Amino acid sequence: MLSITDLTKAYGTTTALAGVSLSLSPGEMVGFVGANGAGKSTTMRIAMGLLAADSGSVRWNDGPLTAAGRARFGYMPEERGLYPKMRIVEQVAYFGQLRGMPAAAAAAAAERLIKQMDVLAGPRDNVQALSLGNQQRVQLAAALVHDPEVLILDEPFSGLDPVGVDTMADVLNRRRADGTGVLFSSHQLELVERLCDRVVIIRNGRIVADGTLESLRSHGARRELEVRVDADPSWTAALDGVREVSRDGTLAVLAVDAPDADQQVLAAAIKAGRVEHFGWRTPSLSELYREAMSVDAA
Repeated sequence: MLSITDLTKAYGTTTALAGVSLSLSPGEMVGFVGANGAGKSTTMRIAMGLLAADSGSVRWNDGPLTAAGRARFGYMPEERGLYPKMRIVEQVAYFGQLRGMPAAAAAAAAERLIKQMDVLAGPRDNVQALSLGNQQRVQLAAALVHDPEVLILDEPFSGLDPVGVDTMADVLNRRRADGTGVLFSSHQLELVERLCDRVVIIRNGRIVADGTLESLRSHGARRELEVRVDADPSWTAALDGVREVSRDGTLAVLAVDAPDADQQVLAAAIKAGRVEHFGWRTPSLSELYREAMSVDAA
């Protein structure tokens, strides 16, 4: 659906993007993560035509992405782009009309979305009367009002309480189920892990990881075993090529180097005492992210 290839962008002597490539398929939700200034917003703004790349391409449905194609996108910038003195429904409907919707259809869609997003407001309230979390919900409604085929969302969960996060996640999941491609950036890695089909990690303007959580875990540099043995903790001391990373009572987390070291660990654990748990440890996205950030740049 959306293909971004070899984007470069520099501001004077500062390189913002250095060959960024990523893709988005219909019905796929992709989390775009990285530190502040890594290049996430720049990539999204180029995709939306708000910035020009120095080189590279953005294509949609196997053709060049034109203004007409971008009209089928829903975009939510990190900075709120709402008119504070407009009434809420009128504002969302206005964004729908800017995307070519008839006035009546835009108004009906705006009413429906405001209700679906659980925006806490009166019928005559304007945006400036809302809390920051409710403004965030309105901003997403404005991105959704014209029923886009692609959603590009920059920090959509910022400022939301847990109920607001769940509401927005439910809306995005429904859109994904209907075939909408969703690309969003977030520093809330637990949300990315919970919601996304694929994760793209960017560092200093370069993509350093791209894949499903399963594939990122399988290519991780560190493999760790969790072993709970009812035995003296010293049983791990004699293991070759195995390092104890942490311990919580009888539960040890062991880093292993050799491919078949798990069998050595299991044999030693059985010999030491009663084995209550044995298995590979599943790293969280936060751990995978830190690992990607710590690898020396090429």
